[in-house]
Amino acid sequence: MIYDVLSHVCALTGLAAFCYRLPELLRRRTDPALWALETYFLCSGLSFLVDLNWLRDDVSGLFGYPNLTTVMTQAAVVVLTAAQQVVLVHWSHPPERAAVLARRRVRAFSVALVVLVALFFVVEPYRQTASAEGTLLSNMRDRDYAGYLLFYITVCAVGQVGAVRLSYRYARIAHRTWLRAGMWTVTAGASLILVYCGIRYTQTAGTQLGHDMSAWEPAYWLAGSVGALLQVFGWTVPSWGPALSAWLRDYRSYLRLRPLWWALYDAVPVIALEPPPRRPLDRLPPADLDYRLHRRVIEIRDGYHALGPHLVRGAERGSPADEARLLRSALDARAGAPAASPPAASAAPHPSAAPPERPEVPGDFAEEVAWLSEVARSFARLPAARGATGNE
Repeated sequence: MIYDVLSHVCALTGLAAFCYRLPELLRRRTDPALWALETYFLCSGLSFLVDLNWLRDDVSGLFGYPNLTTVMTQAAVVVLTAAQQVVLVHWSHPPERAAVLARRRVRAFSVALVVLVALFFVVEPYRQTASAEGTLLSNMRDRDYAGYLLFYITVCAVGQVGAVRLSYRYARIAHRTWLRAGMWTVTAGASLILVYCGIRYTQTAGTQLGHDMSAWEPAYWLAGSVGALLQVFGWTVPSWGPALSAWLRDYRSYLRLRPLWWALYDAVPVIALEPPPRRPLDRLPPADLDYRLHRRVIEIRDGYHALGPHLVRGAERGSPADEARLLRSALDARAGAPAASPPAASAAPHPSAAPPERPEVPGDFAEEVAWLSEVARSFARLPAARGATGNE
């Protein structure tokens, strides 16, 4: 059960990552690192897909060779291991040096792939039908097949040692937060796959010595599958991580402005371009978050304008807390409630002078949101006027 779930998740994740980066590849067709990365994603997805229990017999039957998906999966793993090496050398070395190192690795893994496929057909593993998770374990009792399997695991291990070394090195020098996080995740994934290799080494040796090593099988598949998922996550997160951060930042600001917006809306409903969702459903993230955040800021500004006649003239307005108290006092005055203590007033201005709508803050939208968020936070701490509508 665990094997089936992890295999399906890994297959879908790898193919989804391939599709996600494909438009970028079509725009940057001369980028060798991106070609290698797309090869990695495709082979990662296919390595799990072709060996799914409900599909593997059909694939093998199509070619008339039982358990053929075993070598197809292993060949895909060798290719993705080489592709991973190419990505890392291009990311961690100057272009000229990276091209040389990438060619060396491609040649070495190409030789390993040819040898692996040739050995598979020479050894010719048992032709009985078996599940994907049981085929290798049952066949490793054969000494020749055990040798073939150890060769495959060694190729994987050598590639993952290189991946750990290079991704660890790149993680330490990467300046972008999400790129650094991605490289640390790739390092963790490669380390788990090394655990996967170590378990298979142990199983093979134990089986050849006559021990039942089937109890190790869940740990083997778990380490390999989780390691593969971590690596796909690490390779993709530099692309979508910054967008996720921006979305979370906007959503957090949207929620922080909520108490101030509702207070202004309850007092002056006309500020809203569209009726808001019923509380507390308005806490849910809207589909068009960026637009809604801009609207919320604009409507708060419109609320300031509507409260203009009730704002205390000459009041001190130097901090978010002062601004919050001023707004609370204006809202109370508009509602006819006993006013809370407004900020201290300075000398009264000329009677014809209009009260300022707000203190000067930088014109950048992000800074405007940050200022209003602090005002809203201070506003939420103030006691509401008696009889005022709550925000929940």
